[in-house]
Amino acid sequence: MTMEFLGYERPDGHVGVRNHLLVMATCDCAYQEALKIADAIPGTVAITQWCGCGNDPMVANQMVGIANNPNIGATLLVGHGCETITVDVLSRGIEKSGKPLADVVSQRDGGTIKTIEKGTRMLRNMAVELSKQKRKSCNINKLIIAIECGGSDATSGLAANPAVGNAVDRLIDAGGTSIFSEPLEMTGTEHILARRAVNKEVEKKIYDMIYDAEKWAKASGVSSRFMSKGNIDGGLSTIEEKSLGAIFKGGTRPIQGVLENSRLKLDKPTIPGLYLQDGTGWDVASITHMLAVGAQIAVFTTGRGATTGHAIAPVIKVTGNPITYSKMEDNIEVNAGKIIEGMAGITEVGKEIFDMILRVASGEKTKTEILGYNDFVVWRRDRVAERLIQICP
Repeated sequence: MTMEFLGYERPDGHVGVRNHLLVMATCDCAYQEALKIADAIPGTVAITQWCGCGNDPMVANQMVGIANNPNIGATLLVGHGCETITVDVLSRGIEKSGKPLADVVSQRDGGTIKTIEKGTRMLRNMAVELSKQKRKSCNINKLIIAIECGGSDATSGLAANPAVGNAVDRLIDAGGTSIFSEPLEMTGTEHILARRAVNKEVEKKIYDMIYDAEKWAKASGVSSRFMSKGNIDGGLSTIEEKSLGAIFKGGTRPIQGVLENSRLKLDKPTIPGLYLQDGTGWDVASITHMLAVGAQIAVFTTGRGATTGHAIAPVIKVTGNPITYSKMEDNIEVNAGKIIEGMAGITEVGKEIFDMILRVASGEKTKTEILGYNDFVVWRRDRVAERLIQICP
């Protein structure tokens, strides 16, 4: 039996679970104009990157990837005029999606007031066209889920992550795709993950990614043994303990590949299945770079409690801590703490999460969406650390 959800078909064959109208400022210098344009058209999302106006392919690749995400129905680029990652640079990558695309530039179009006026008119026309689009039945093989954890405690590895892993297995068995990142939080588990690689090449990439993450930490002056105060207060004793719990959220299915995320390229999944992605453990940025390669929904486990949402995708929260759920029910969808209390099993909660993924994919709003959360951060590697890692033993 083919499983389906209701989504928005895009010209490039991908399917969105949301139909966002995106206003993307090329740099922070153009963000105020972008915000004012977006404010004029209800439901519009405005974002930018805060990495400066220099030429950084890692930033540009992620911005292009976000605009190409199938949750985006159309994009208006807002440029300043003297930045290096210009509207033209971004347009070359975005126009391949076949979705509506336009741009305004303040230095070109006469300053703030004229730029806002021109951009608002363009955006209004885009909004009219998007309003005509309807959801259609789509095969689950078009669905990609990003898996994230943050504010972990001892219950995360015991309940929330295994339950999410069960949901991931269900998704993949039905033909879908899942990605999880945070390689530093895989420290000590590389041999376990490598056993699940589909071939020797993927096995080597798993080892290399995790070892490189430890080198990156060292080059940046951060101990690879680091855990946040919240993790420690939540009962986690070592990074290995945290990692062993964290990888449960990826389920048990074979790992199809390791997605490179660098200045050279931003890999995307090529076939359905489970993927690891190189990246950061910074929650919002980690979700961003998984969405930049096509994920439409994020599932986020938290023990201590997290309120994180995202500007372009619904975020489903799961906690393994029943006390956290009782305190933060306004932010968290699934109480996997029922497993800790003996009221439900991992399989039962896994099905609950999977069923919710399908409902959210078909339009049901998450709590972060209802609250209006629009978090957005682009992550990039530090160039100094990138140089130092070459000489670190």
